This record gives sequence, C-alpha cells and structure tokens, in this order.
Amino acid sequence: GNDKKKFKGDKSSCSPSRVLHLRQIPSDVTEAEVISLGVPFGKVTNLLMLKGKSQAFLEMASEEAAVTMVNYYTPATPHLRSQPVYIQYSNHRELKTDNLPNQARAQAALQAVNAMQSGSLAVTSALAAEGGPLPGQGSVLRIIVENLFYPVTLEVLYQIFSKFGAVLKIITFTRNNQFQALLQYADPMHAYYAKMALDGQSVYTACCTLRIEFSKLTSLKVKYNNDKSRDFTRLDLPSGDGQPPLEPSIAAAFGKKPSLLVSSDAINTLPGLSIPAAPGTLTSLAVTTSAVSGQMTIPGVTDVPGNSVLLVSNLNPEAITPHGLFILFGVYGDVHRVKIMFKKKENALVQMADAMQAQLAISHLNGQRLYGRVLRATLSKHQTVQLPREGQDDQGLTKDYSNSPLHRFKKPGSKNFQNIFPPSATLHLSNIPSSVTVDDLKNLFASTGSTVKAFRFFQKDCKMAFIQLGSVEEALHALIELHNHDLGENHHLRVSFSKSTI
Repeated sequence: GNDKKKFKGDKSSCSPSRVLHLRQIPSDVTEAEVISLGVPFGKVTNLLMLKGKSQAFLEMASEEAAVTMVNYYTPATPHLRSQPVYIQYSNHRELKTDNLPNQARAQAALQAVNAMQSGSLAVTSALAAEGGPLPGQGSVLRIIVENLFYPVTLEVLYQIFSKFGAVLKIITFTRNNQFQALLQYADPMHAYYAKMALDGQSVYTACCTLRIEFSKLTSLKVKYNNDKSRDFTRLDLPSGDGQPPLEPSIAAAFGKKPSLLVSSDAINTLPGLSIPAAPGTLTSLAVTTSAVSGQMTIPGVTDVPGNSVLLVSNLNPEAITPHGLFILFGVYGDVHRVKIMFKKKENALVQMADAMQAQLAISHLNGQRLYGRVLRATLSKHQTVQLPREGQDDQGLTKDYSNSPLHRFKKPGSKNFQNIFPPSATLHLSNIPSSVTVDDLKNLFASTGSTVKAFRFFQKDCKMAFIQLGSVEEALHALIELHNHDLGENHHLRVSFSKSTI
C-alpha cells in the first residue's frame, strides 16, 4: 500500500533529481525501449514501469546525466512507438524497487544494457527475450536524412553513431532524391540501441532529420575509402577517385570514440554530438543571416563550395513567369534573381542565396510536373544571373528579387526552417483573417483550377488550415498563384507544402 502511495504520480517538480518521471508511455512499449531514452546520456541504474498508468520512473547514475537528459528532451520531445513521451524530474531522490512485484523484466533489461555498455555481451540474450533486437535485425542500419538543409557528411554520421558502439563501415548515396546511408556496427545490439535513440532526431536544429530502419543486408562491402564510403577496419583501401588514401593521423582519429559534449547553443542537436571542425562541416549550429545579401552564413565556414545558380529546363513557356519561378523555388530558399531565356523560353536560370539552398531546391523540385511538363533542375555553369544593361529590351524576362519581402529564410531561427517538405497535394495555409470562411478558401482554390478534396481549420488556431487538392501538380500551381494572395484586412495568405494529410 505504501509503495502505491509513494508512486502516486509526481507533482511537477523543478528541483533536479537523478530519478525522472516519464508520462504518456504507450501500453505496448518494452523496458528496453524506455531504457534506451537514457542510454545516450549515461548509465541507467533503475527502472520502474507503471503500465496501467502509462508512466515510468527512470533512475540515472548521476544527477548530471539526468539534467542533461531533461535539457535535451524538453525542446525535442522523444517518441516511443510514434507517441510523444514527456519527461520531468521526480520528487524521489532514488528508486527503491526491491520489494515491488514484476521487477524481473526491468532488472534483466538493465543488466543487459549495462553488460553491453561495459563491453561484456554475455547477458544480451536476456534483452533479446525482453524486447531487444528481433531475429533478422542485424548490425546494418539504413539511414535516410529528411529535410536536408545542410550537408550531412560521412564524418558527421560516424561521430553521431559511434556513441552507441563500434562503427565498422559506412556507405552514403542518393536515391529517390534523398540522401541515405548504410552503416554497419560490430554488434546487432549497438545497431538496436542506435535505432531506438536516434530515429526521428535532428542532426542540426530543426532540419536534417534521421529516419532509421534495419537493413536486409548482413554486412557491407566497401571498395574505396573516400567521402562517400569508408571501411574503418581497412585503412589500406584506395580512395578510388584520385584522392590519396586517408593519412594515418586522420585514420587514427576515426578509430577513437568522439568525446561526449552537449552543445548548449544547439537545442536540437543529438546528445553528445560535437561537430568536427573539418572544412565544409558546420562548426557551430547557429545560422545567421547577412543583412546585406540575405544570405545564410554559418560561423566558421567562410564560403560554402558550389554554385547557387540553377538551370531549370523543360518549362511550359505559355504558363511560366519569373514571378512563378520565384514563388516556387522560394519554398526551398531565398531566390535572388530569375532569368527566362529570351530565345529558349522553356529554359530559365534561378539564382538562390547560397549553394545549400540550390541543392535543396534541386532535391525537391527536379522531376515534378508543372503546367503539364516534367521540370528539370540542375546546377548551372553560370555563377550569377546577369541583369539586362540599361536600355536593353528584356521583355520583363529577368527579375531581381534580392530585396523581396517574400523571402522565407531571412530571419535566423524562423519556423520556416522547420517546415521544409517535398511538394505534396496537401498545402498548409496561414495568416488567414477571422472573417474568411471555409467556403471562401475552397472557392479561391477552385478558381485556380484546383479540385478541393478536403479542408480543415486548425482546432486551436483559425488563422491556419490544411487544404488537400486533387494532385501534387495542382498544389504546385495553387501555391504559385495564391502565396501572398491579399485576403483583405491587411492579411496576405501564406502557402507551403505540408507533410500531413487530412
């Protein structure tokens, strides 16, 4: 009875404790999954599951580990089985579970984790019985990086994933316009814990989100050690592209496990992730904007290599305008200039604020259908888009948008950075005045030739809504026509692609 009273649910406690109270835990979750939330931050010393109340208590070895864990998960809510889980300090200073029933599973799971962390894998079979890796879940993970706003290098992946065990091999590639990687651990347990802890987390604040699954491959074959693939067990492999193989000093550095360092200014970075200060990687995660150019600059990286001008081809010359391209490409970065070719109007040049935004636009827009044609987007050989000379008749085909108020990514930390999604039939609408009704908006979209399949205002905020159209192509046309549409009362409609469906 006392024990029941003792755990009757903590009042929200502000003072740090090494015991953490977890709420809204899915009923089918395993002990191992709950423990995995704490593993990246330090040793987990005890666990109490209250499945009937959808709650659990997790005890960390030190208060410092618990504080780091709470600070990390407060802005970046963790998910178990796709459900958000809420974590706060408990009023308890330690967990006394010796006399409680049904503790065998929790203790077996804890024992297995500790055995794994201390390098002895003798007890891991206990965890397999307690919801660890299933048969067929091997040591190779497939990783997809969504919302790739900044480049994620092989080194960055190594640094993140080696916190969970020895990484043997990594191969990176692009498939279906998505950056992906295959990563092989020395042990399936390490792969299991990395997947549990990292799936759904973001590498950089509000972008570069990791989606992780087990690969069907049992091991990887790596032919070359270069920036696309690496076998950390074979430093003698050729680079395969004319580069010299890794210098021994660098190779030795990759053999070491990165130090644990939680970056205070990077709210959403992974626990313990310290970004290597190599050329072309982001040494600090604060994105600032240069007032002059509106260009995104990353401290420590003076110049992002690569071109920011895109060649866009196979356009429909009867329907496309510089403004239309400005609005569409502006979903993925700040467009500075657009030029439709005078003699070949199905081709255009689009100049983005920087090379990263140019890559992002290519990855999302190349291959999309626009006005009945399949759009092609690649990097141009031009470094800038020239404006027409004074008096030269350009017929309005070249436009300068460098000071446009419609740039979405001017403000550092803007929510727009978090809402970059591939084109979809569902659009997110915002900045809607209270006088505008469902029918007003449905009629507005129907007037652009769209079929409105579904519509829903946000429950808490009627300034925002979702609208689902007949196809992705219809949504592209509607976004071009209606983004910044004047709805009256000094409200201009904001339109972006959504990852949700209604």
